[in-house]
Amino acid sequence: MGTTGPPRTFSSVLSVAKREPSAILFAGQVLAVLVYPLLTGSAGRALFSIVGIALLGLVVLAVRGTPGLTAVAVGLALPASALLLIQAATGSDELLPYSSALEAVLYFYAAGAMVAYMVADHEVTRDELWAVGASFTLLAWAFAYSYVVCQAIEPATFTAAVAPTAERDWMELLFMSFTTLSSTGLGDVIPVRSFGRALVMIEQMVGLAFVAMVVSRLVGLTIFRHRA
Repeated sequence: MGTTGPPRTFSSVLSVAKREPSAILFAGQVLAVLVYPLLTGSAGRALFSIVGIALLGLVVLAVRGTPGLTAVAVGLALPASALLLIQAATGSDELLPYSSALEAVLYFYAAGAMVAYMVADHEVTRDELWAVGASFTLLAWAFAYSYVVCQAIEPATFTAAVAPTAERDWMELLFMSFTTLSSTGLGDVIPVRSFGRALVMIEQMVGLAFVAMVVSRLVGLTIFRHRA
């Protein structure tokens, strides 16, 4: 008798996750962007925390496929997951700055590990191509979590056209992070305090450096192959 459908499907997913962890992480982050706007109210806050924990697991899985130390990723992901679970159980956001700080460090670390993974040799695999998108989204998430911490330390750091004096929610900060990192600069959400502006300027420099690194690597590999 052959193997039934679901086990075989699950085995295939595990195989892809081990072979191309960057693709799984990138897909999970894109899915999270679509899911986050649906998470409203107390139940939505709990689901939001669960989604966050799932993404942390994907980040650790992706780091295992790069030169990054898995122990470092796990050491950051476990306390962050514990804080997210407490928030889901209590429905309180008091611990949000602390979990966001841990997540920011983890995402920055994972992005650095992926960049090291992409430039480690003179060959470009399919997983390395997925790593380009995954590392970009990791950086966007990392800066968004940094903005959450910044807003908690210094309220009214960011303003927007809608409810300018209100605290900016996660989707607004993530949206600002993506537009800043990609140099789109739509200006829907902007920093109005000095430290917030400093973080935005740093993200702008990182975004430009990331694009320059990817383009120069592709051009360099093209020249290397041509000479070879």
